[in-house]
Amino acid sequence: MSKGPEPGAGGAIEDLERLLSNLEAIDPDALREEEFAMTQSMLDTLKGKTIKRATMEPKRIVLETTEGNRYFFYGFIGESDAPT
Repeated sequence: MSKGPEPGAGGAIEDLERLLSNLEAIDPDALREEEFAMTQSMLDTLKGKTIKRATMEPKRIVLETTEGNRYFFYGFIGESDAPT
């Protein structure tokens, strides 16, 4: 049985609505560029290491080095549909 909002939760719905409205302003191309930059940075840490195995899973790419370290790449794999 629902008793309503918890005491002291005043404004929680308004805060949630404000956060959700910000989601509409997310630029997919900007996210893709940020993901690319993060991926490039991670790949830079692999310089001089030997890749033992690379696998593509449904939601990520996994690289394993001969030292046993595993690196996971998620997200915006692919190209933008927007003309450049």
